Amino acid sequence: MKKVTQTHEWVEEQDGISTVGITKYAREEMGEVVYIELPKVGQEIKKGEEVVILESTKAATDISSPIGGKIIEVNEALKENLALINDDPEGKGWFFKLT
Repeated sequence: MKKVTQTHEWVEEQDGISTVGITKYAREEMGEVVYIELPKVGQEIKKGEEVVILESTKAATDISSPIGGKIIEVNEALKENLALINDDPEGKGWFFKLT
């Protein structure tokens, strides 16, 4: 089950691995995403820590993690194809996974 924060980040846990991204509403509010900076695999993060930087046609936005843990994977496909965030932010446009 997907849980959503008040600042429109989402987290979905499955088998001890949590996937994080932003909601469709957040993506629509910020405009088309034109740049992303993802965290590093192995990085330990705390709940509320800013871990992703997005730049859109409207503004630059820091995305905070809704939970803490160790990053085990980032969505490398986003570096080549930002349309994944713009078209499917709650699916293929996820940012990172952590335990």
